[in-house]
Amino acid sequence: MRVLSSSRPPAGSVVLVGFMGAGKTSVGKALGEKLGWAFEDLDDRIQARIGCTIEHIFHKHGEPCFRRAETAALREMLAEATEPRVIALGGGAFAQAANRIILRQAQACTVFLDAPAPELFRRCRLDGARRPLLRDLKQFRELHQQRRPCYLKAALHIRTAGKQVADIATEVACSLGII
Repeated sequence: MRVLSSSRPPAGSVVLVGFMGAGKTSVGKALGEKLGWAFEDLDDRIQARIGCTIEHIFHKHGEPCFRRAETAALREMLAEATEPRVIALGGGAFAQAANRIILRQAQACTVFLDAPAPELFRRCRLDGARRPLLRDLKQFRELHQQRRPCYLKAALHIRTAGKQVADIATEVACSLGII
């Protein structure tokens, strides 16, 4: 496979979106490695800027505070980008209209990593990550159903059910014409 040099990237960075458990961070790391591009996770950026966990922000300050911090961190991240990079958004980031506008203005290529809600729920339970909005399957399905129309606004839609991380990263790169 041919790797596109960073001097000929698609317009802007590649931004992975999707619900909890979609594999945004895992696929993002693999895709960044495959392309020789930097990888950054928006949730990690937020935690570094604020100095506490996302769970703490949600519980201590509420979701609206977290969403403001998320938008500020996304603006900052995209403003710093001088080279193409792979970015993983948190599950709710792309569901915010303001963030979709920021990404569009930055000419970022958005990629929706999609899987059925029961599979996403299973993945979340297996990975052991602490997620403030992960409660029970019923609530999980409702939130997934609520956010899915937003995710479908991404430029590219990749189904991930039953696929390995490396294969998904290759599929994303091929679909974007990068390799």
